[in-house]
Amino acid sequence: MLMRFDPFREFDRFAQGSTWPVRNSVPLDVYRRGDRFIVRVDLPGIDPSSLDITIEKNVLTLKAERSWAPADGDEMIVSERPQGTFTRRLFLGEGLDTDHVAAAYEHGVLTVTVPVAETAKARRIEVTVGSEHEPAGVIDVA
Repeated sequence: MLMRFDPFREFDRFAQGSTWPVRNSVPLDVYRRGDRFIVRVDLPGIDPSSLDITIEKNVLTLKAERSWAPADGDEMIVSERPQGTFTRRLFLGEGLDTDHVAAAYEHGVLTVTVPVAETAKARRIEVTVGSEHEPAGVIDVA
């Protein structure tokens, strides 16, 4: 499972000297579909070649960069679209298969798929009766 606590988020706020939400935060959704977790991250307007996805121990780090510079003579009236490097860290639980993570970027949305490890999936255990160990039935272990 994915851990919901991100201690770096509060540190980022402190480092920026603000108690307001981090301007360069990246909105995401995480959900489970069968035997995999899916992370969908809104990253509109970024260059896909700037995407950097890494896993170190059980931390999945997503980085992307968006930049835009006004042309000579442009006078900025409103500048609300965040620019710069965007980073998001997700803490992964022990039961995930970090060797088979996949990622795709389409229509401004990055989708990262993290499968559940085979050893963490539910399996059936046969129950034996008496000393002869004859199967008496099957029990689901979840």
